[in-house]
Amino acid sequence: MKRRDDGSFGAICVDMGTTNTRVWLVRDCQVVARLQARAGARDTARDGQPARIRRELRRLIAKLRRAGRSAAEPVCVAAAGMIGSPLGLAEVPHLTAPAGIEELAAGARLFSFPDICELPFLFVPGVRSGAVGPEIETLWQSDVMRGEETMCAGLVALGRLHLPATVLNLGSHWKAIRIDASGRVAASTTSLSGEMIHAAQTATILASAVPPGKPEEVDPEWCEAGMREERRAGLARALFCVRLLELGGHATPPQRLSFLIGAFIAVDLDALLARGMITAREPVFITGGGAVAAGWQYALLRASVPSDILSVAETEAGLLAGLHHIVSRKIARGDANIRLPA
Repeated sequence: MKRRDDGSFGAICVDMGTTNTRVWLVRDCQVVARLQARAGARDTARDGQPARIRRELRRLIAKLRRAGRSAAEPVCVAAAGMIGSPLGLAEVPHLTAPAGIEELAAGARLFSFPDICELPFLFVPGVRSGAVGPEIETLWQSDVMRGEETMCAGLVALGRLHLPATVLNLGSHWKAIRIDASGRVAASTTSLSGEMIHAAQTATILASAVPPGKPEEVDPEWCEAGMREERRAGLARALFCVRLLELGGHATPPQRLSFLIGAFIAVDLDALLARGMITAREPVFITGGGAVAAGWQYALLRASVPSDILSVAETEAGLLAGLHHIVSRKIARGDANIRLPA
């Protein structure tokens, strides 16, 4: 990792999730080229070895470098997410919250994978809330993340968050991340709501009542109706009401999906309010949710909680800024001169 005379550098950035891997060739924080493949930690869990993600990374990085041949030669591969988990390429232990950009840089680890690329690989650690081995009584305080901490650190560095705040990331998992006044991840809590919505859409009796896939929009009226029903009768009953709406010929399939999504929003929102992870005194920044984000914003408005939806471009910029600042700090500390073992 050799610093250029002007203090800037190029890097290959990687974000590996459970099912997808994204890669970018960047010059500082400017994207030169980007690629994506449907490969991730789930492939290792299924196959029992990381052969598929090694193969896909090798292909993606080679293609990326060809596409950006005119750009500066990258100094490293900087990676966040599940790539640093036991289901990735090499495990980097979680840091204990609170953790910000300085702690992430100090905890980042260098690796060598010459079968993938000759460049050094820098893996950013995830962040853990609560005890490493929680007892049943303290389980509610425990949580983990890999990847979101880097995005949050970058959003703080870009000045996009008004601190303190909560970042609500809506993917297959819904994760609320508390960011303290110093810009560090202070705590988080995760639910499986995204996956459960998909399962209800595709693998239950409700499959005929709602459209498959991500909604194009969420109807606020029907979303609120789903929230009311969950609070009145519980989640399981609220979901069966989607079936009753279908049998009675009430609402359109998209409206019934909005009702279903509203039920899940009510469960998570009420729990987050009760725990103080979301309060009316601090803003919530919503990422990754598409139309579901609009449903959440409506629900937060009804709860008198200020919120802002960050675009896909803003969250990507946050992730890349986080990786850039972490690599910069490793270079500044002299880690750029580390010689990796063969």
